[in-house]
Amino acid sequence: MDVAIYTLGCKVNTYESEALQKLFIEDGFNIVSHKDFADIYIINTCTVTNTSDAKSRKAIRRAVKQNPEAVVAVIGCYSQVDSETVAAIDGVDIVMGTSQREQLLSLVKQFLRDRKQIMAVNDITRSKTFDRLNVTSFSENTRAFIKIQDGCNQYCSYCIIPFARGPIRSRDKDEIIQEATALIQKGYKEIVLTGIHTGGYGTDLKDTNFYDLLHDLSQLDGLHRLRISSIEINQLTDKILDLIKRNPVFANHLHIPLQSGSDKVLKQMRRRYTVAEYISKIQRIRDLMPSIAITTDVIVGYPKESDEDFDEICQTITACQFSEMHVFPYSKRSGTKAAEVKSQVHGTIKSMRVNKLMVINEKLANTYIESMKGLQHEVLFERCDGDYCYGHTSNYIYVKVATEKELVNEIHKIQITHANHPQSLAILC
Repeated sequence: MDVAIYTLGCKVNTYESEALQKLFIEDGFNIVSHKDFADIYIINTCTVTNTSDAKSRKAIRRAVKQNPEAVVAVIGCYSQVDSETVAAIDGVDIVMGTSQREQLLSLVKQFLRDRKQIMAVNDITRSKTFDRLNVTSFSENTRAFIKIQDGCNQYCSYCIIPFARGPIRSRDKDEIIQEATALIQKGYKEIVLTGIHTGGYGTDLKDTNFYDLLHDLSQLDGLHRLRISSIEINQLTDKILDLIKRNPVFANHLHIPLQSGSDKVLKQMRRRYTVAEYISKIQRIRDLMPSIAITTDVIVGYPKESDEDFDEICQTITACQFSEMHVFPYSKRSGTKAAEVKSQVHGTIKSMRVNKLMVINEKLANTYIESMKGLQHEVLFERCDGDYCYGHTSNYIYVKVATEKELVNEIHKIQITHANHPQSLAILC
């Protein structure tokens, strides 16, 4: 039977879809594109915003339309927080949340046998164990992602994810090491550690922590590059920073969410740092590793964000000199504290502020890339099209190199010749 998996949302969802794909392949199912006619459709949903919910519903209805007789299983964050709405969509056969997804295969078989809708959504707030899923290959990536933890204990006022994912559950360190070893043996040269709150790894464990995991992974034979997908500023301890500095296997790049550069807005967001604390830690990182790329996330137009607040945000961004920013206009998410605030920023003002930050982003990104010209960088090439090969440097600069060679999944030294965010031109050394 043909199975199609459609994934919305983050890298964690991508990892989980790959793990489910592995389960079905090992049981004899055939994987096809979600655009194709299939016997079973699995929609791995996202719920980070109201718009994400709408996209998830659209994907569900599209699958039902493609084959009204197919088994349609909806899993993930949206089905966790709004399972009744999902179950009410005509054609949905299985509704599963964000836990015990290793049981999906048996649930599909159960539905094929009984033809009765299955609700498999548990109270995620009581979940204490990490799902037993693993991945040994990736269908569309040359970089390997490893999910090391699930859940979040932060409860930022704009975020629904703690309600969708539950509290922090860390994966057994030995299982992570085993999966990383298997991926390296398969030929993966870069491993990216990911999770819902990646730096929170180990806070629920007695015998290990995030530093221990990073240390042990960095010692693995054959691993060329280890990257942390995202980490909060107050989780970057001096011990972790010293480890990253000392071991060249770590990518020369950290993604550290800022979210806002205004103390007033940060407090309303329930973020657990001040602007001064954030800037101080960024300076500490640059003192240790002057050439490191620091990227970030910024939310613009948060409720009650004034013109003065936005000016502070711009000043903070300039002070931090990020190499790249992901800029998001604030989007209401029902069920969060921020959505209840009456003083919402008008959409036009949000758009203007986003556009201003995007201009700043281009300037910062090109300034950083320009500073890297003339130096040698190692690039892991991810794709080739006959004329060029494309990939990321250790410090996360995306480059293209003119070559007729097929360099996918190879690491080569390059020099950047033209700084042009988001795709700079380089030559092979």
